[in-house]
Amino acid sequence: MNDRLEVAQGDLSVRDGKIAALGHVPDGAHDRVIDAAGDLLLPGFVQTHVHLCQTLFRGLADDLSLMDWLRTRVWPLEAAHTDASLRASARLAACELLRGGTTSILTMETVHDTDVVFDEIARSGLRATIGKCMMDDAADAPARLKENTNTSISDALTLFDRWHDTHDGRIRVAFAPRFAVSCSRRLLEAVAVLAAERGLLVHTHASESRGELALVQKRTGMDNIAYLVATGLASPRLCAAHCVHVDDTAQALLAEFDVKVLHCPSANLKLGSGVAPVVEMARRRITVSLGADGAACNNRLDMFDEMRLAGLLQASRLGPGALTSCDVVWMATRGGARTLGLDSEIGSLEPGKRADLVLVGRGGPHAGPMSNPYSALVYAARSSDVRTTLVDGRVLVDEGRLTGLDPEEAVARGREQVRQLTLQARLG
Repeated sequence: MNDRLEVAQGDLSVRDGKIAALGHVPDGAHDRVIDAAGDLLLPGFVQTHVHLCQTLFRGLADDLSLMDWLRTRVWPLEAAHTDASLRASARLAACELLRGGTTSILTMETVHDTDVVFDEIARSGLRATIGKCMMDDAADAPARLKENTNTSISDALTLFDRWHDTHDGRIRVAFAPRFAVSCSRRLLEAVAVLAAERGLLVHTHASESRGELALVQKRTGMDNIAYLVATGLASPRLCAAHCVHVDDTAQALLAEFDVKVLHCPSANLKLGSGVAPVVEMARRRITVSLGADGAACNNRLDMFDEMRLAGLLQASRLGPGALTSCDVVWMATRGGARTLGLDSEIGSLEPGKRADLVLVGRGGPHAGPMSNPYSALVYAARSSDVRTTLVDGRVLVDEGRLTGLDPEEAVARGREQVRQLTLQARLG
């Protein structure tokens, strides 16, 4: 899998955490040989919009529109998080992501205690770009989520100093202002300057729902995307989740500034937000990648779900073939790598790239016979078909089993922590 969408048959050699050879592998000893005959080996999936801190909220925020979902469920739960519950939430998410073939993530956490998430994900083996949520102007948020502008910036920079480009470059830091509705203009402008100085990604939400757009218009007198441009945030480093409601003018701005769009079809449907104009944005050469969002609004972190829905939704909008299976797999791999600024390191099977790989079995009756590998991945395969997941050449899922994490322990700890969390949050 590369930008030419080539399909190779043969062997792949991994040495020192990188792809050493593809197709014909030179003779020489390997520590291990994995028989992948008949299966599909592809770059690990790159999910560009998740919230690890919301994994424990699964099933606690159903049947609500975006702003009610935030105000009555997600914000109170995020405010109630402790170190222990954040660790449990991140660990449970890591189990699900790796088991489903996701090897890289861009995640926005909550306002406080983000060190715990960095530590847990570093231990898991995932490749991750993590941002502390920034909120300095959210009147409806619980007190624990209301930040002072200077403190929000200072805390984010402390995380940068402590974690950025650590663990052999596998762990990185992003700025993560939540969205225009909960951030002051001063904060957004400061983030724009600091991100440019340090070369960091900026991860935010934009134009997800009509209610959000109305709030931004009322506060700023501008459309959401135009406002992000006015603050200086618009750049190739800006990663804007959702972009469901972007008209021609907004799309032109996204294209002009090379803003990356993070498409989350399941979450957009569940919250009733709508369907993003992915095909139109792609025609403008806007990079669009995929993410599951959080377990509070999906409720799965499954890239196979997102790929299938991405293709089906655009077919329902514009007709069959509007977004092909090749297009969708590109979004899940190359598009994600480009969004993270890591396309020279991950996202394709080419010698010299990091060995972030997923092996998808095709032995189940639902998966065969299939002559088109792209169609098989998007429309037939399931996360349970993942046999093996590698990050930097380390086998983190082996024949469907996690090697470094205990999923039963993660589920048990999650259940224990969510009971305390819901009591502390005092949900109505």
